[in-house]
Amino acid sequence: MTFQIQAVTIYGRQPGQMRTVPFKTGALNIITGDSRRGKSALLTIIDYCLASSDYPVKAGKVRDYVSTYAVTLTKPGQQLFVARRAPDGKAAVSSVLCILTQAPGTPPPDADELQFATPQDTAKDILSSFCGIDRTVRVPAVGKNSLIAPSIRHALFFCFQAQNEVANSNVLFHSQGEEWRPNTIRGVIPYFLGAVDREQALLQNKLRNLRKELADHQAVLNESAELTAASGQARALLTEAVEAGLVPAQPGDPTADEILPILRTAMEYAGPTESPGDDDPLAELHTYRNELRRLFARTRAETADLKQALAENSDFTDHATEQRARLASLDLLNQDADTGRDRCPVCDSIVTSANETITGILRDLAYLDGDLQAIRTDTPAIRRLIAERELRLQELRSDLARNQAEINEFTTALRRTGRETDELRRGAIVQGRISLYLDTAAQHTAAPRVQDRREALREQIAQIEEQLSDSTQDDRLTSFLSLINQQIRKKARALDLEFSDSPIRLDVNRLTVIADTMGGPVHLKNMGSAENALGYHVSTMLSLHEWFAEHHGPVPRTLILDQPSQVYFPEDATGGEEPQEGPQEELQSSDRQHLLKLFETLQATVEQLDGAMQIIIVEHADLSDPAFSRHVTERWRRSNDSALVPSSWMGPEAG
Repeated sequence: MTFQIQAVTIYGRQPGQMRTVPFKTGALNIITGDSRRGKSALLTIIDYCLASSDYPVKAGKVRDYVSTYAVTLTKPGQQLFVARRAPDGKAAVSSVLCILTQAPGTPPPDADELQFATPQDTAKDILSSFCGIDRTVRVPAVGKNSLIAPSIRHALFFCFQAQNEVANSNVLFHSQGEEWRPNTIRGVIPYFLGAVDREQALLQNKLRNLRKELADHQAVLNESAELTAASGQARALLTEAVEAGLVPAQPGDPTADEILPILRTAMEYAGPTESPGDDDPLAELHTYRNELRRLFARTRAETADLKQALAENSDFTDHATEQRARLASLDLLNQDADTGRDRCPVCDSIVTSANETITGILRDLAYLDGDLQAIRTDTPAIRRLIAERELRLQELRSDLARNQAEINEFTTALRRTGRETDELRRGAIVQGRISLYLDTAAQHTAAPRVQDRREALREQIAQIEEQLSDSTQDDRLTSFLSLINQQIRKKARALDLEFSDSPIRLDVNRLTVIADTMGGPVHLKNMGSAENALGYHVSTMLSLHEWFAEHHGPVPRTLILDQPSQVYFPEDATGGEEPQEGPQEELQSSDRQHLLKLFETLQATVEQLDGAMQIIIVEHADLSDPAFSRHVTERWRRSNDSALVPSSWMGPEAG
């Protein structure tokens, strides 16, 4: 079950200033008024309160004199009050909201009762859940290798038609003209129409994670292969070490693994000493270097083990979270708000006790929550240890670099004083190359052995792809759109639009309406007059909302249209004047009739849905015909000194 809008409330910058604009649920609401009276601000206020990431309220009196905006949302048996401050200072938006659960019919609270403590992201989740959106579902993002979690922000694509959108032949949905929005709209349409199967959405998410895991695993294997000791280089270094007298000649043909210990022995050779008691600085430097390398290898191994543990924690968390979502989403029993007893989700009758299966599921949920909490507690500590080990590795690298520089400096000094023999010099050079080789090989040796899991991952991917190949999502979407298209055409005919005699279809790839004529497809942008654009916008939005209402789509049951009469009347006309003589009289009369037909079509849809949909229209025109006038809830005219922001808030200088 989703919601409708019961009221919009604004709070002034002075104590006690509060103004509420009420709306009728399940009805057509028209607010008419002169320009610059705050009509268009209603849509942007609702947008802002529903967790917008920007501040859509336009500059003017509303921004100047309003400190806090609020909206009251209602659905059967529930009411939610959402308030959000205007941005303070140079801030782009206010990042915290006030969300209050109220008893149905509760009026908006006073300003001093508002407590702003809900972060924007949390507020978006709360509003999405109140709208009926399943927060565990993920749908593929069109044009991106990522997934989208549908939210209240995506549902509003189908609820708003701003003044620059309602008759725009180039865009059909709200905010479609903004960067990246078209692909997002394409991605979420199947979910809101009900074409997305939740189990298949979970499989899509699992498939994406497996593909990423396979790519990451391949990168690890590639890195491991690059670090594997090269047998040819090892044998060449062994030959040089023997020739330099660092190690004795080796019998037979040792393997690469057997050569490594021999090369380490070569690093310990410091040349002949004059006597057992003589100090040998060069030997001490080499001994210290060997100790540094040993510490480096051990620290690197510890780091690798910690990273492996972190990866296992992350993998377990992903799988456990997915499993928990499956269990929690079953929602087997609903609790009665008055008695606290469980209700059956099918017949809504009281259930005396949950069966063993439900008890087991709840127990599994508790176990999973405990495991997840333990892992979430351990993870920061593991990350901290990894950071400490990586800092230690950096220190050891610096120590090794300084040690090598000291060895080079010492051997250079020996060469200059003539104390270094050719054999010693040659041995030092070979030891330098061996040291570099051993440092590289140590990275491979210290790291845990990587088990090749590519084949197992590929098998899992193939299994899921096979399951998804049988997906009927595309077929369902095509079928649903076919039914919606019939309603769009029916309403286009009622509005007497051009091309309505031809098949009409909503193209969710191009995000437009297309008429399939004998001369070929005609897109909305090529359908001519603004009246056609307006008519097809309204026909499409009404048909979508009929579908949402009849098939329980998680979209607010509210459609807001900003000044649809703009295609018929100039800004300075109300549409209620007596027609002039001559040809102008016929034109005005024809336009007025078309506009009345539009409102009759809107009202017919509201009546057909029997309270399941609400339409809010802000208008400049004010027609005397009952098809219009009986739905007017407020008139904001200069003549009656009425507007969204009361003139008393502005002081005596406000005219």
